[in-house]
Amino acid sequence: MAHIPASGIQHVLRHGPFEAVVASVGASLRSLTHDGRHLVVPFAADEVRPAYRGATLAPWPNRVVDGRYSFGGIEHQLPLTEPGRGHALHGLAAWLDYDAVDKGSDHVTLAAVIEPQTGYPWRVRVTTTFALGDDGLTQTVRGENLSAHSVPFGTGPHPYLVAREGTVDGWTLELPASEVLQVTPDRLIPTTLGPVDAEFDFRTARAIGATEIDHAFTALAADADGVSTVRVTDAAGRGVGMAWDAACPWVQVHTADLPGGAAQPGHRGGLAVEPMTCAPDAFNAPRYDFDPGLIVIEPGAVAEASWRIFAI
Repeated sequence: MAHIPASGIQHVLRHGPFEAVVASVGASLRSLTHDGRHLVVPFAADEVRPAYRGATLAPWPNRVVDGRYSFGGIEHQLPLTEPGRGHALHGLAAWLDYDAVDKGSDHVTLAAVIEPQTGYPWRVRVTTTFALGDDGLTQTVRGENLSAHSVPFGTGPHPYLVAREGTVDGWTLELPASEVLQVTPDRLIPTTLGPVDAEFDFRTARAIGATEIDHAFTALAADADGVSTVRVTDAAGRGVGMAWDAACPWVQVHTADLPGGAAQPGHRGGLAVEPMTCAPDAFNAPRYDFDPGLIVIEPGAVAEASWRIFAI
């Protein structure tokens, strides 16, 4: 029997100067290069994917606080997959092994089913397409409700963008968000939504420096086509961008600060940019005085979102 790498079946996509490798476990973007230059922090094929790097997140991105929520008048308790903070983190699909249902030299479509389980007693098919083109790599995620009842849903990706070698301290960030969701320092529980302050205002591109970010942003400025764009560049103006439309009104940004600091490999080595269809803890929408954007998919219906990573 042929050896299957720890990250699953490898799907190599090529188009012009772009090459992407998508791993079947978690429908994870394992690497993305442009003329050999990394646009995301990669990981090895035979490595257990670290820190949700490149994973497809569903049926929720980010956290469900305490793993508890109520839906349709019924209380649910999810397994706590972020034990240090006591939350249910990044959904239920990150370790599913997706099957390829369509594949070409520059694209692949993967599908997996989230089966009814403790804390999420519904069946949802997640289908995602990765497609390379002249404008970069576009990922589209579709959640289809296969259950007889409506289901709560959210999705997003988890790439760590790379402007160049080194750490985020030397990179410039352009983030067109005018509001930031404040969180508690220890458990990152959402508290208040308000205007970005001087620390988190990157609407005009500026150096990240020593700023530590692990926050969700919203009120995203968009172009005439409704597309919002984040750019991460080096001193020479080269780097990577990410763009998406109104299907993702939120974006989580994380400077990859690790507990061990500079002594720990990967510390501040990439900038996580995670467009999201909903805010952190959206499953507990009634708790908040703002709309966290929870999607409710009716039986047989589909929710869809997409985003694109491109070279600068």
